[in-house]
Amino acid sequence: MAKQDFYELLGVSKGADGDEIKKAYRKLAMKHHPDRNPDDKVAEQKFKDSNEAYEVLKDEEKRAAYDRFGHAAFEQGGPGGPGGFGGGEGFGGGFADIFEEMFGGGGGGGGGRGRGGQEQSNRGSDLRFNMDITLEDAFNGKSSEIRVPSSVSCDSCSGSGATKGSKPVSCATCGGHGRIRSQQGFFTVERTCPSCHGQGQVIKEPCRNCSGSGRVHKEKTLSVNIPAGVEEGTRIRLSGEGEAGLRGAPAGDLYIFLSVKSHRIFQREGANIYVNVPVPMTTAALGGSVEVPAVDGSRARINIPTGTQSGQQFRLRGKGMSVLRSTSRGDMFVELSVETPVNLTNKQKELMEEFRSEGGDKNKHSPQSDGFFSKVKELWEDLKD
Repeated sequence: MAKQDFYELLGVSKGADGDEIKKAYRKLAMKHHPDRNPDDKVAEQKFKDSNEAYEVLKDEEKRAAYDRFGHAAFEQGGPGGPGGFGGGEGFGGGFADIFEEMFGGGGGGGGGRGRGGQEQSNRGSDLRFNMDITLEDAFNGKSSEIRVPSSVSCDSCSGSGATKGSKPVSCATCGGHGRIRSQQGFFTVERTCPSCHGQGQVIKEPCRNCSGSGRVHKEKTLSVNIPAGVEEGTRIRLSGEGEAGLRGAPAGDLYIFLSVKSHRIFQREGANIYVNVPVPMTTAALGGSVEVPAVDGSRARINIPTGTQSGQQFRLRGKGMSVLRSTSRGDMFVELSVETPVNLTNKQKELMEEFRSEGGDKNKHSPQSDGFFSKVKELWEDLKD
């Protein structure tokens, strides 16, 4: 029985590019896959045929031979050589490529992809360092040194894991790929090489200092620049300052998480600063001024008008926190808290009594009390009705 033309089988034209061929094959492979069509011999054969066609057309040299000689290119004695598209792989090779693309499997069979995957798997771990700073540090920014326990590259073997004068050799079991493929029925199964554990290399003479890992535990000192305007939970990333990778693989990253300590005077909300300032009752009643501190270390004077009530806020523009990556600043809000005097002298008590006898605590002199008790009176009248 004559074989069907590979282009017709995949449903593409002879001028189709690699992406079109892959897309067409993927569609057919999914449709006729044995797992989706159990005990269906027709679907199984179509799956094999489409895999065979893809194995040839995805490779430029094999495709060129097929375009010139047809199926004869891959028969015994043909230009493609015995086995043609790789009889040892059966029909698993093409589907394995698609499977790896879809589900992220390592490419073991093709040297370059396998080594890249191994390098990623041997990459050092990322580290986290929690750092407390003051509100002033967050405002001004600062440079600080930190000590981080970590794994660093072994100096004795320069991170290779091999004794000085020797070097790792390619694994004979997997040929340096780090993964091994084996045929199981209709499928090609790929697994980590048991000899080199996915490294692709073996060390015959391991370094005594690091026992062949290429890294040793050590505390290292790092300089950290904290920019002005950082907030609670800000994360600073130091690339390559994490744990060293195995046998020369890339190091991980160090992530510094900042926590801003509570301040004894100021409260922060974003770029704004809030401060509660107590003022004497006489100053609030008669007017005056009060001096308040700012987060930048300066002082600001606030004029308090006559009859100022507790809770009244004053806004000082540009006196708040620094804004990250900006020259601007937030505002400072000063809230006054009117303080009732205690431990009065006899003279002060007499004056207060005189103030009261003159009607000083009548509602007309206390607008908040006047408003409150007016509402209470209305409530009582409503209850009577």
